[in-house]
This record gives sequence, structure tokens and C-alpha cells, in this order.
Amino acid sequence: MQIKLLTRESPQWQAAASYAAACSWHGGNFLAEDMRQGKFHHWERVIVAQVEEQIIGFCAVLQKDCIDHVPYTPYIGYVFVDEKARGHYLSGQMIAVACQYLKQCGFHKVYLVSHHENLYEKYGFSVIDEKPAYWGDMQKIYEKTL
Repeated sequence: MQIKLLTRESPQWQAAASYAAACSWHGGNFLAEDMRQGKFHHWERVIVAQVEEQIIGFCAVLQKDCIDHVPYTPYIGYVFVDEKARGHYLSGQMIAVACQYLKQCGFHKVYLVSHHENLYEKYGFSVIDEKPAYWGDMQKIYEKTL
């Protein structure tokens, strides 16, 4: 299994966008659309988990997530692992790669938005805020020191 950081220039960029668009989670469509429209800039990246070149999960390193008017950045967002690959801590491995990358970029903290309870705490995140996302549902904002 490999975890890879992708840029718009990466050969796997389009395959990752196609996988995100076809995955079982509706959020994947939003990531795929952003990827296809070239909305990733500067240090933003897509991270994929692969087994023998087959993508089985993804997340993204982003300047902004789904909550407006907050001072937090950067984010790890769009965390998804294929149903057949769950239970092997792949999300934790992708998050670890994202954190390492962000630390190399000079960031000291990272944020994550989720409605899930007791999922990201095991990766060192703590809830610091709660705000409505652009679709209206309340979401927790998690923080981790890098």
C-alpha cells in the first residue's frame, strides 16, 4: 500500500478525480469538481492511498474547507476510504502524510471539519469550535498541533 501526494501535474490527478467522482460518498463529487476545474493552488494537494496502482482512499490538504468566516488554515478535508478497505487505519495514514507535508510547508497547526464524534481524536485532534457549514448543518472544527 502506498500513500501519494498529488499535484495538478501528477500523472494520477485525473484518475484520482475520476475515483472521487465515482465513490460512494457524495463529498467525492465536490473534490472531483474542484480538481477538474483546477481550483488547487500553491501548496494544496490531494493525497491518495493505493494498492497496486488502484486508489482505495483519498483526502486533500486545503487552504479552506466548508465553513466561511473562520481564521483557521490549513485543513485536511475530503477524507474518504473505500468501504472494502476500511478498518486498516488508512485514514490515519493519509492524515499522517498530510500532517508531515504541512509541517514541511512551515505550518504549525492543522484543522479538520467533521460532524463525526470520537473519530479524529485518536489521531491527535481536539474540537476547538463548532459552526454551520455552507449547507446549514453544524460541524465541529478540530485542531492538531504539528
